[in-house]
Amino acid sequence: MSPHDITIHPSATVHPKAQLDSGVWIGPGCVIGEKVSLGRNTRLESNVSIIGMTEVGADCRFAPFSSIGTEPQDIGYKGDETVVRIGDGNIFKEFITVHRGTVKGGGLTRIGDRNYFMAYVHVAHDCRIGNETIFINSATLAGHVTVGDFVTVGAFTGVHQFCRIGRYAFTGGFTVITQDLPPFCRVAGMRPVKIFGLNSVGLRRRGFSNARINALREMIKIFFYSDLNTAQALEKIEASFPPGEDRDELTAFIRSSKRGIIKKTAEPWENDSE
Repeated sequence: MSPHDITIHPSATVHPKAQLDSGVWIGPGCVIGEKVSLGRNTRLESNVSIIGMTEVGADCRFAPFSSIGTEPQDIGYKGDETVVRIGDGNIFKEFITVHRGTVKGGGLTRIGDRNYFMAYVHVAHDCRIGNETIFINSATLAGHVTVGDFVTVGAFTGVHQFCRIGRYAFTGGFTVITQDLPPFCRVAGMRPVKIFGLNSVGLRRRGFSNARINALREMIKIFFYSDLNTAQALEKIEASFPPGEDRDELTAFIRSSKRGIIKKTAEPWENDSE
């Protein structure tokens, strides 16, 4: 068999108008809709459903019982032709659900490249997910959530509509997110969710230098662990550190928040004190 061949199991149902690139492998019991496109070497193991206007990039993997591109769970949805767009190199484990967008949310649910979705993860309508994130089992995004690059979303984490999670952030298991989580930070808990300082382990794994990590740690301490209000803390951070990618990303994220920032802090002996 040539690596350019397309393989479709006899028990799969693939609409003749679906667009399949070279090397696509579709296993038993899969259903592929009319307006679906699958990129080069994407593989569907078995009993995977991909329908609606769904675009999947190259080298993606779908484990059994994934359901991609179905109608959004939004009472205002009226059958509009909205889209799911998925990049390259993503892994979707068992029982993943990804819903397409709504007109009022821009009509698009978008997932970037090289993300890993463990079993039972749900991505609701109009979500925007960046690159190289990890969603641990049963993590759930409500509609209109934005997740930046290199984020880890813990098991059974629930994220409220319209919340944002900044790049390199980390949520512990069973966390409930109802406000924006700034980049570089760790949170855990439910009532209330608490900031546990800097995601220093994750930053080291992503190649951040000690100097970069130390500077971010001091910024986080100013914003979350001082007695300053938000405006005062941002002013002090910008006065204490020169302009740069990390400082500017942190302060811009906080300033642009519409739902507010998670600010409840863990006790001093619980936070990041390395």
